[in-house]
Amino acid sequence: MALPVAFFGVFFAWPVVSIVDRGLRPDGAWRFGRIGETLSRPDILDVLGFTVWQALASTGLTLLVALPGAYVFARFDFPGKSMLRAVVTVPFVLPTVLVGTAFLALVGRGGLTDELWGLRLDTSVWAILLAHVFFNYAVVVRTVGGLWSQLDPRQEEAARVLGASRWTAWRTVTLPALVPAVAAAALMVFLFTFTSFGVVQILGGDAYSTLEAEIYRQTARLLDLPTAAVLTLVQFVAVGAILAVHARTVRRRETALRLVAPERTARRPRGAGQWALLAGVLVSVALLILLPLGVLVERSFAGPDGYGLRYYRALGSLDESGTFLVPPLEAIGNSLRYAVAATAIAVLIGGLAAAALTRRAGRLVRGFDALLMLPLGVSAVTVGFGFLITLDEPPLDLRASWILVPLAQALVGVPFVVRTMLPVLRAVDERLREAAAVLGASPWRAWREVDLPLVRRALLIAAGFAFAVSLGEFGATVFIARPDSPTLPVAVARLLGRPGELNYGQAMALSTILMVVCAVSLLLLERLRTDRTSGEF
Repeated sequence: MALPVAFFGVFFAWPVVSIVDRGLRPDGAWRFGRIGETLSRPDILDVLGFTVWQALASTGLTLLVALPGAYVFARFDFPGKSMLRAVVTVPFVLPTVLVGTAFLALVGRGGLTDELWGLRLDTSVWAILLAHVFFNYAVVVRTVGGLWSQLDPRQEEAARVLGASRWTAWRTVTLPALVPAVAAAALMVFLFTFTSFGVVQILGGDAYSTLEAEIYRQTARLLDLPTAAVLTLVQFVAVGAILAVHARTVRRRETALRLVAPERTARRPRGAGQWALLAGVLVSVALLILLPLGVLVERSFAGPDGYGLRYYRALGSLDESGTFLVPPLEAIGNSLRYAVAATAIAVLIGGLAAAALTRRAGRLVRGFDALLMLPLGVSAVTVGFGFLITLDEPPLDLRASWILVPLAQALVGVPFVVRTMLPVLRAVDERLREAAAVLGASPWRAWREVDLPLVRRALLIAAGFAFAVSLGEFGATVFIARPDSPTLPVAVARLLGRPGELNYGQAMALSTILMVVCAVSLLLLERLRTDRTSGEF
């Protein structure tokens, strides 16, 4: 636990505490009365109420839509499965600003639904909820499906041999085993929607605002750091309470499971019902995932004189406005370098943390489990500003260093590594480790020979998630990325923030490149993890 604790202490707790300190103690004296004053304001209460409501609604809707997809990807084998699994993960790495823009093109004024049926959803909360499902679909599919594909189906078959119906066997055997993974996925979706910013900014307009959007407004627009500090504390306390309840309740449900290689659980659909389920999932993916992505791709080629590569060619040169110090195309290489470094950091820190959390060490470890998830629930705006304030003098003067961006991105990647690896690590039968020790294996060799083969697939999934999150991280990166080294999301946001048809087209072109890079990376990951089989355990 030493290295993860030090990492979170220096690069998360210190920056956040510094921001709160400056907001509530501007002249050296604490002003706690500002907490009550802020929380009694009707506009702030409305923001808090809407933030909680839309997060709960988004989480429930995402589980309802994505759990059938998790089952299909875990249990069915069909042509194009690896490609489709990579495609459904692409939305998760898109900057939330782009997610909102894509859905605005679909359901807003002049959008697809407006042209076909005269239906506009941009003035309702449904656009926000659908965009959140689009963004978080992969979280449920990959987190729940990753464990589901390794559950031995013979355990459920044994229950049916003993007289249980198909529903009873699934409810009493498979469902309890899936509860930790489902809870972990629901937790991540809730935290992401609880701190939603870009989607709400574009689709909500002046009618809807979340806590994250309000923190940004108070900090960047109104320069009201005390109000922003109070809202940051509220967000911190709320997320901390949620994570504490999760760690206490879900931990009791995690048990040793019989795991097998995922290749042995997937098969072609059988019967009309399973084919109908597969068709339904494919249709939902086409409408909810592919259609918004298709809109972005189409707009990257559609110019005033017809379709062409005009916007892509413009990415290789500087404009006269001085918005970029380097051609926007260089953001591709920057993003890949940052993402690789952030993935390495996240896998190291998250892997050590997950290994520590599998040991029964009392309340301290359970509290650390909740602490690891806090970066998902604390404003990225706060973290970004905190980096600028705290990491600007020796011994940690990193403001001019390239490593600052991967460190910020790794903060968001570590929770995904932990939540992906932890259910599988805790499912490993302790007797396997004990048997290895009895046979003379050292602790390191026992982990290498027993744990690693079982969690290899989960480790690859975790690395893929960390890489994807790093590619699309925007909230903190926008404050700390150097002007001569922008990432893809930062470059896209800069282009979207400027008027003009050329800037908008270049933003769509960069977004398409980001989607392609992500899809290729995830497809390679799929091939890598299925090249070798782990055998049966």
